[in-house]
Parts: sequence; C-alpha cells; structure tokens
Amino acid sequence: MDLRIPSRAAGRLRLAALVALPVLALSAACGGGGDPLATGEEIASVPGDTASGGEHSGNSGKRGDQGAFYDAQMDYVQCMRGKGGVKDFPDPKLSGYLDWTKIDEISRKPGNEEASKGGKNGVCGKEMSAAMRLEPKRDVQKQYESMLAHAACMRKNGVSKFTNPTLSGGNVIPGGDPDPAASQIDTSSPAYKQARQACKDKLLDGLDGMQ
Repeated sequence: MDLRIPSRAAGRLRLAALVALPVLALSAACGGGGDPLATGEEIASVPGDTASGGEHSGNSGKRGDQGAFYDAQMDYVQCMRGKGGVKDFPDPKLSGYLDWTKIDEISRKPGNEEASKGGKNGVCGKEMSAAMRLEPKRDVQKQYESMLAHAACMRKNGVSKFTNPTLSGGNVIPGGDPDPAASQIDTSSPAYKQARQACKDKLLDGLDGMQ
C-alpha cells in the first residue's frame, strides 16, 4: 500500500501496512505512537543506555512491560540510524513512544524523506513490529475522547475541515483530513502548524501524529 498521504501520519500508516498490522484502526496491535489500550503514562526510569550509539538488551518481555517497550523502540531507533539511513533519528520519549513532532521535522530535511516510513522500503519494519507487540495498554474510550477533543480544538483554531475520530468495532479510527488521498488540508501552512501547536496537549502520549 502506498497512498500519497501528505499528513505527518502518512509514513506511520504505510509502515503499519508493511508489517501487516491494521492501518488507521488503533487496535491492540497498533503502535509506534498510538495503541487504543495504552496508558500513556511516563515511567520514572528507563532501562538501557539512551545514548545514540548505545546497545540494548532487546525486546524480550510481555505486552504492558514499559521497560521492554522502551528497549524495543530503541532497537527500532538504532535500525533507523543505521540501515534506515537517518543518522539523527531521535530517541523515544521516556514513556517509550516515539517523538513524532521531531520525526516529522527530520523527515522534511533533504535526504531524510524516509524518516517517517521505517526507512527505505520499510527496512526497519521488523523492529517496529516488535515494538508494536510490546506497547502498553490503555482504554479505547479515553483514546477516542482525546482524539475527539483534539479534532474540536483543531477546528476551533482555524482548520475547519478537520474531521472527528470514529469508533468502529471496538477500535478508534483517527480523524483529520477528510480525504487523505486527495488532501483538503494543507499541513505545511502556518495556520495548520499554529493549530497543531495550540492543540497538541489534547492528545494522550503516543497519539501525536495519528490524526
């Protein structure tokens, strides 16, 4: 799947397709920035070396183990800095979630276009998939309410076509551009960027970039 989606979530959705996970639906397997069941609470300490060149013990652990989730995300980060070809790919947050604000900025630099797509041809899809399987759980209703508040805030701040999320089959389908394949929202405009900044706190940790 290779839809031309100009939003910051485009690469994440394409990567999800590459690793055979549901696109858009925030099911229990969806990750790297949004699981309908994750807590979103930051952990007080993080196992492993957070330095750019640090080695991590891997992603052994069970779903909900935030230490294992963080380590798995770091494995993905190391892959992106190596095989993925994005040397300045940022560390995950202390919560283990990727910082999609920084990734979005990096992906706009010449030569870094693959930063939001798991590297060229999804070369780091295996590492991302491993992290997805370990993402902590949180309540679907809370995620929906967070996205709903964010959508309302975006419209209030001038992005009038920003749509609401929807609940379908126990999953949350993000809102945003009403037609991503033929975008009706200019995500590069100053007005859009100002709205994103004003509304960023409406989203639970891990949901930034999902809508």
